[in-house]
Amino acid sequence: MKEFKYTEKKDTRSGFGAGLLELGRTNENVVALCADLTGSLKMDAFEKEFPERFFQVGIAEANMMGLAAGMTIGGKIPFTGTFANFSTGRVYDQIRQSIAYSGKNVKICASHAGLTLGEDGATHQILEDVGMMKMLPHMTVINPCDFNQTKAATIAIAEHEGPVYLRFGRPAVPNFTPADQKFEIGKAVMLNEGTDVTILATGHLVWKAIEAGHKLAEKGINAEVINIHTIKPLDDEAILKSAGKTKCVVTAEEHQLNGGLGDAVAQLLGRNLPTPLEMVAVNDSFGESGTPDQLMEKYGLSTENIVAAAERVIRRK
Repeated sequence: MKEFKYTEKKDTRSGFGAGLLELGRTNENVVALCADLTGSLKMDAFEKEFPERFFQVGIAEANMMGLAAGMTIGGKIPFTGTFANFSTGRVYDQIRQSIAYSGKNVKICASHAGLTLGEDGATHQILEDVGMMKMLPHMTVINPCDFNQTKAATIAIAEHEGPVYLRFGRPAVPNFTPADQKFEIGKAVMLNEGTDVTILATGHLVWKAIEAGHKLAEKGINAEVINIHTIKPLDDEAILKSAGKTKCVVTAEEHQLNGGLGDAVAQLLGRNLPTPLEMVAVNDSFGESGTPDQLMEKYGLSTENIVAAAERVIRRK
């Protein structure tokens, strides 16, 4: 298993803030809208440097989506910012009708996604957002794994014409991808080539998949680990090529088992290459209050859970 090293842990929301600030300096059409969570979304640096391009809409998320859709008509590239729960569940009608239906060039940027929101509890820990967004026609769905990749993704989506859902989080996680990476929407990143099992991970679960790969290597199992940062459009070619080689697949995500990455991969394999599949995800449950580590352990999203899933799926080959 290839070695991955990191010098620091950083939160992915700060990667978004850094990417947005860089965009502000290089693209005068980029504007930012926030629903009363400027500090939490790390949008304060953009607000300070470009006050004329920053719009604080208050606790009015539906209004924010409508404003963003309208701004695109004048050639602006709006980036909306609030918690993932408020970016999707609270405003699904506005996103569907005003943004996705007409293919408006709005970038929906969502922080504090998943269980790792932690102590704020189940009402704020949305685990359905990827499914909601990927079902919308025209919508691109991106879930990067660390600070550097989130920054690169934020910059890349400004060049993409059409609506995008960009998902990131609050906890500090290992920052291990290259600072100078080129982010390609829809192109999976091979982290470790292997022959025994394919592990497809997204977001915060990518580092845990790497850790699982090392634990599996200690057991003589050679895992192929792939970072699926774009859930829609899925990199069909990379996934099918890997599944064809290893003959079994594990998906890992901080999301409901229903509707997320695992579902998308199951559909792909079912249509093209029926393959044993195990999914590491939250199994039809809401979250609760607790530390991120406690919750990831309780709801089955740990490194050990990925290892166990890999061992199970290998037995099914």
